[in-house]
Amino acid sequence: MSMANNFPIKQSNAGNEEAKAVNEEKTNSKCFHQQDTSHTVDQDMTDDSMHPTISADDEDNKDQDNASPTSTRKSRFNLCGNIINDVKQTIGKHWIQEMTNFNQKTIAVSFFLFFAAVAPAITFGAIYAKVTHNYIGAVEMLAATAWCGIFYALVGGMPIMINGGTGPVLAFSGVLYKLSQSMDVPFLTFNAWVGLWVCAYMLIGAVTDLNRIIQYATRFTDEIFALLISAIFIIDALGSPFQPVGLYYYFQEDHKSHDENENEQDYSYIATALLSLVLGLGTTMVAFMLRKVKFSPFCCSASVRSSVTDFSVTAAILFFTVLDKVIFKNVDTETLNVPDKFAPSFNCCTSACDAFFPDDCPNVEVAWGRRPWIVDLFDLNGKTWVPFMAALPALLAFVLVFLDDGITWHLINHPSHKLKHGVSYHYDTIIVGFMIGVNSVLGLPWLVAATVRSLNHLHALGNKTSDNKFIDVQETRLSNLFVHVMVLASIFALNVIKLIPVPVLYGVFLFMGLVSLSTNQMWGRFMMYFMQPSKYPDHPYTKHVSPRKMHCYTLIQMGLFGLLYAVKSYKTISIAFPLVIAACIPIRLYVLPRIFSQDELILLDAEDKEIDAWMRDAADAGIEAQVDTSRSE
Repeated sequence: MSMANNFPIKQSNAGNEEAKAVNEEKTNSKCFHQQDTSHTVDQDMTDDSMHPTISADDEDNKDQDNASPTSTRKSRFNLCGNIINDVKQTIGKHWIQEMTNFNQKTIAVSFFLFFAAVAPAITFGAIYAKVTHNYIGAVEMLAATAWCGIFYALVGGMPIMINGGTGPVLAFSGVLYKLSQSMDVPFLTFNAWVGLWVCAYMLIGAVTDLNRIIQYATRFTDEIFALLISAIFIIDALGSPFQPVGLYYYFQEDHKSHDENENEQDYSYIATALLSLVLGLGTTMVAFMLRKVKFSPFCCSASVRSSVTDFSVTAAILFFTVLDKVIFKNVDTETLNVPDKFAPSFNCCTSACDAFFPDDCPNVEVAWGRRPWIVDLFDLNGKTWVPFMAALPALLAFVLVFLDDGITWHLINHPSHKLKHGVSYHYDTIIVGFMIGVNSVLGLPWLVAATVRSLNHLHALGNKTSDNKFIDVQETRLSNLFVHVMVLASIFALNVIKLIPVPVLYGVFLFMGLVSLSTNQMWGRFMMYFMQPSKYPDHPYTKHVSPRKMHCYTLIQMGLFGLLYAVKSYKTISIAFPLVIAACIPIRLYVLPRIFSQDELILLDAEDKEIDAWMRDAADAGIEAQVDTSRSE
């Protein structure tokens, strides 16, 4: 039974009249509970009369809430007007302040995120080379990361957001390569046309206010997507079951990282594996330890403790890199496989540039040269219908990019993060679409909002209490700009980047995933499966929602999370990934209300402001929960 069943809701006549007045003024307001002591919140789940009163003051603040379908801000259709408003309230109002908001934290965050950006760029680039037959590689990924990051830091609307390569987009690029091969069309040409269509769709979506759909992505969908991205970082750092990456695989003698040293007499793969494990886990642990110094009694002053916390990840990287290169210099560990020079990855066998040297032409002694940077849009192999046919896969790619960006922006701009410089969903949709269009023509990978990197950027710039709640955030463009200027510089100093051991970078990825995981309410509820009910953390949903209903809600989320991870991981079905993400929204809107009462959905899925309003009205109605008696279910 529902916990609320034990506590009948009582209301005064004055309260009923107030609710009636609110209803007359605003059609989307909620009503008082009109019930006697025999009614409970589990009955008549869709009856509006079952909701606690939301006062007129709370109604006035609803426009700032994106909590749930019942409190979602409805955007009016205004052709281009929303884009103009986005520009006015973000870069038009705060650009100068954000470009001059510089302090010690800016430097510390920039170094941390540089390592968090350059390592995935090189790693993703290597995987791109495999799935696209070297048409796109590490050089292209580094170039795209650098120019898109600098461009977005200067003109983007929400500079906390970090653009980067993501697994779903990478998987989609692999699908496009196979499709181009089946049609006997050059991959880069086909990819360019698909990307230009995506750019057009993004423009149409921004102009027609399609971003209002994202406003229906409540905490339910946000938590699933955020947990998925966090899990990818954590699992890939420790050992992925779907590909040989992570610390676990160093303990396998046939792992590719041992190949170049297998003929050395003194080489021991076990020694390398053990040192790699120490470097990876040690980097994560030291970063967390230094991160907590700010609220400890150690060090001589608050400013010193703050500095240690700001540079925690950078210090951990430097310490374990020195440990590897100086103390254990005789033990070989894996390093990043960086390209030799800055040039397109595809080395052509002939002037036609349709075969890769030397793999596709073993009889050719010298390569003809690198592919040109500009893709020939009309190299269609006689198939003039390809530019039009590309609109179909581009529609699916658009759904993927649109939802990836939108949900990440939604997560970043959660009210609990205390950001004050506005949002720009429509304007940034155009910016991301433009970058995809340019990258497509240059043969570069598409970059979208990188969820974990963006959340870590947010957390690193935030000032928090000891219990990890945001006080405020240093809203600046400079950290984003500095990060990608350093990525650009690293293109011309690749040998320096190669000094950083890969296990240390695995430790950074593990740290980033765990930091993002710690703020995910869904993960907190999942851990309650293994807790004694009387020891549950003190949250509104643990007080007023029965454990059975709470666990049922979490189980539905975990089921969708598992489905997303499986679809993403199996290449044969990975193209359906955006459809599964999109399906989470109608499931929340139309399926969950049939399983849970609206009061339960408010407590489990709404934003803090709406939950606080519910709690106030519940207290006024005399339904304070006696948690101990109801947790015995």
